[in-house]
Amino acid sequence: MTDLFEEVEEQLRSDRYRSLARRTLPWILAAVALVLVAVLAYWGWDTWRSREVAKASEQYQAAGEALAAGDRAKAQQLWTEVSQSSAGGYKSLALMQLGALNLDENKTDEAVKLFDQAASAAPDELIGDAARLKSAFAVLDTAPYKDVEARLTPLIKDGRPYRVQAREALAFAKLMAGDTAGARGDFVVLQQMLDASDGVRARAQAAISLIDSGSAKALPGVVKQAAAMPPPMMVQPGAVLGADGAAPQPQANGPQ
Repeated sequence: MTDLFEEVEEQLRSDRYRSLARRTLPWILAAVALVLVAVLAYWGWDTWRSREVAKASEQYQAAGEALAAGDRAKAQQLWTEVSQSSAGGYKSLALMQLGALNLDENKTDEAVKLFDQAASAAPDELIGDAARLKSAFAVLDTAPYKDVEARLTPLIKDGRPYRVQAREALAFAKLMAGDTAGARGDFVVLQQMLDASDGVRARAQAAISLIDSGSAKALPGVVKQAAAMPPPMMVQPGAVLGADGAAPQPQANGPQ
């Protein structure tokens, strides 16, 4: 009799398990399918992104080579194509290059727009602040001081990659606005900054000497000369960016 009860109980348990399996199996299969779809979607997106970055890298380098060979139109065409890609780092760099081409043609307004777009498209501060600095330099001797100050002030904060160059540009902007006392204070700070290059310190000392000697009227010419110098460029044509288009460590080739 005990064996009979145990057999019946086992049968009931089996029936319950089969019923439970019939109810839960569709949900389990659906969950597995969702996981597979998510994995395949990420793989597809990552593959597409890598291809976009590789394509942008090749076009960016080809544009630089075209410009070096004197084919400005070809360079502009290729950089325009890169500026429309989804590779954030190269997109931002290409926009900066297009901005520089516009500056060469004295199209300052167009150049500033492109630099601002480059800053917005940048994947990190290393590239973004370079674009912001270029934009500020472009309007340094033409825009009202408050506009230049608004562009440069965020860039001089501790930890920003080009805070020395931004501080120098702000000092020049103050000189252009007639604020020699404020400019002198900034130049003094530049002389004391540990990460300032010898070139920056030398220009700061020269500016202080001119201010102290009462020859500040000669400084606007110095400012225009400094404004003509390109801000640091952290990625050379053909440099390899990461899969997300972020830049490697900076390589300054601007004013030192």
